[in-house]
Amino acid sequence: MKKLLACLMLCSFAVFADPININQADAEAISKALTGIGPKKAEAVVQYRKEHGDFKTLKDLENVSGIGEKTVQQNEKNIVFGEAAPAAVVKSDKPEKPEKSEEPKKTK
Repeated sequence: MKKLLACLMLCSFAVFADPININQADAEAISKALTGIGPKKAEAVVQYRKEHGDFKTLKDLENVSGIGEKTVQQNEKNIVFGEAAPAAVVKSDKPEKPEKSEEPKKTK
């Protein structure tokens, strides 16, 4: 039971963290918000962004030295590239309902 509680306490920060804009955050914010990314890797993210421009996709993060596919997958739900758009957008399976017209029905 103690092990479970300790594990939950360690994982709680990443699970409940707000998504971070990888194109605007500084190294300190990145290292605090993302799992498996400490200060040195976060600084590498910022440096890569300065040299190559904004990240467009999650795959772009794998170009940063020390960040691989596994790290990106662990953090994909916590990374955004713009103001409010999450990195992975989930599409709804339900089609939008067409608007009903206001025309009255004709009677014969």
